[in-house]
Amino acid sequence: MRNLRQLKITFLGTGTSQGIPVIGSTHPVCLSSNFKDKRLRVSVMVEWEDSVFVVDCGPDFRQQMLRANPDKIDALLFTHEHADHTAGLDDIRPFCFKQGELPIYAHKRVIEQLKIRFDYVFTTENRYPGAPTVAVNLIENKPFAINNLPIIPIDGLHHKLQVFGFRFDKFAYLTDIKTITKAELDKLKNLDVLVINALREKEHISHLNLEQALDLISIIKPKRAYLTHISHLLGFHDEVEQKLPENVFLAYDQLEIII
Repeated sequence: MRNLRQLKITFLGTGTSQGIPVIGSTHPVCLSSNFKDKRLRVSVMVEWEDSVFVVDCGPDFRQQMLRANPDKIDALLFTHEHADHTAGLDDIRPFCFKQGELPIYAHKRVIEQLKIRFDYVFTTENRYPGAPTVAVNLIENKPFAINNLPIIPIDGLHHKLQVFGFRFDKFAYLTDIKTITKAELDKLKNLDVLVINALREKEHISHLNLEQALDLISIIKPKRAYLTHISHLLGFHDEVEQKLPENVFLAYDQLEIII
């Protein structure tokens, strides 16, 4: 039985914005029969004591929730506003019908974007009775807490777009980050587990490639690191993992770890 003071991390999705397999692709990785090569859009679920937190809800959110089957969600955190991280917002409805307002946490800019795309969620006039209901919590680059769990935002750039990663105790989750300052890296000392994006081997304008991700891991020095936001161009899961340092692993959908 899990110690409720521990963190349980479930990788809901580990793929890039198109997921794997990519629609219509004949790339060998997209044709793989290995379940570890089949990746929904990137998201994680963090469980601590009796609380359940989800980071990002992309277009695969419904499928991810049916697969993970949590009883509730206590908070939904957003890293940034891109569709592969937000397009599933409407599918929080079953949780809202069961729980009432679902607390969401995001940068003010992200909330303003969500108000444009999902105006019916945020409107107070002539609300459709079946719309999701949310409680908005604006976050800045300052620590905050949800249900007594301290959370530290990690500020980075996704090309030129500001994005947040999050540190929960000894666990940190960084996706879609390309550049990060030393001051932000200093927030990542003494981690048991770091999750960080590694899109492919070739350079990319807005994501870390494999070499850059491994360089950051060597600077941060977590006990273990898991790579996520993976493209089919990185290669077959089992082949890539054999080439990684002994404390670095490829995450895969439905992987669970306890910290």
